[in-house]
Amino acid sequence: MQVRVLFFGMLKDLAGRGSDSLDLPDDATVSDVLNHYEKRIPRLREFAASMAMSVNQEYAAPDAKLKPGDEIALLPPVSGGTWSSAHCALVREPIDTQSVLEKIKHPEDGAAVMFDGVVRKHTRGRRTLYLDYEGYEEMALKQMEELAAQALAQFQVRDVAIVHRLGRLEIGETSVLIVVASAHRAAAFDACHWLIDTLKRTVPIWKKEHFEDGAVWADGEPFPAEIPRAEGTHSGRPASK
Repeated sequence: MQVRVLFFGMLKDLAGRGSDSLDLPDDATVSDVLNHYEKRIPRLREFAASMAMSVNQEYAAPDAKLKPGDEIALLPPVSGGTWSSAHCALVREPIDTQSVLEKIKHPEDGAAVMFDGVVRKHTRGRRTLYLDYEGYEEMALKQMEELAAQALAQFQVRDVAIVHRLGRLEIGETSVLIVVASAHRAAAFDACHWLIDTLKRTVPIWKKEHFEDGAVWADGEPFPAEIPRAEGTHSGRPASK
């Protein structure tokens, strides 16, 4: 059977491409895909403990069974369009903070808490020129919508908006915006804090930092324990290109 394999962030640099087609045995698993690319790209083994995988835009364990036409993505730790029905969006133009805030606020709200992530001019003592954000867009939007739904269910909040910028960002521009509206400020603060922390660890978006002397993919935060890692049992069966 044939499947499609996607690479993102530093893994795309290692593979030298963003996608590939792969022929596999009929009973293949995600582990077989990983085993194939670790043989072709030995440096992938260095990322096995921190890398996650997805099948058809859902996180998957190494032993997940594959079907013809599946889309498998190899995902390094994450850094973080069209609006969805949950007030979530991936955009390539500057984020209009005030517009998003006005869209969410209602007269019955007692608080509207906002997190505005801004591109800073220094990183670890080096002057930053600009940033590039890349995302697994279909999966990232789905994950953002799920986070918004979880926040509405877990906290006493009325509405949530999450907007993340992709592409090139200049110093001082907004990279991610989260707005939470609620009757009471405590719930809005708690939800906003939880949303940005969880987004940074789970939504497949990566950041490349550009400096005067070169560029580097930003170190991602570890995936939460409930997301399976690439490190696991490999079958060792060959896959053919």
